[in-house]
Amino acid sequence: MILTGNKIRDEIVAGNIIVDPFVDSQLSTNSYDLRLGYRYLKYEGGVIDPKKQHAYEIHDIPAGGLQLEAGDFLLSESLEVIGSNHFVPIIHAKSGTARVGLFVHITADLIDIGSIGKTTFQLYATLPVKVYPEMLLAQVSFWRPEGQITLYRGKYQNTTGPQPSKTYLDYM
Repeated sequence: MILTGNKIRDEIVAGNIIVDPFVDSQLSTNSYDLRLGYRYLKYEGGVIDPKKQHAYEIHDIPAGGLQLEAGDFLLSESLEVIGSNHFVPIIHAKSGTARVGLFVHITADLIDIGSIGKTTFQLYATLPVKVYPEMLLAQVSFWRPEGQITLYRGKYQNTTGPQPSKTYLDYM
């Protein structure tokens, strides 16, 4: 069952959902709009082998925006820390974002219950597009789980910025 915007606000006030910072105007009928943070991660050259840690650099997104070219892929952070021990967050791109040729969070939209932190957006430009810090980029909805809850304790817990793939840890 999806929570309405008003119920999301109630659960934030009750401490059952974390959205920090919370801005009331980002609340919609059944989701909360997420903003792009201030940093992005770009993998350095070469083939990425999921069994090995790959080199990357983290950069600041300029206040005047960051121009992406078609085919560019980068990882960025949400401005907001989000999560819940009571509800399952699901992240989707805003439709306007997709309509300008920017795909957001293509593969990892389901956030584990108990995972709390800044989310890492996977950005893929299909057209030349510019992104700005604090732009509305995605939306998160919250769903009520059914059954016994086991909280997430994985490798991406308490993230504070864009996170590279850590699949290599699965092979250790």
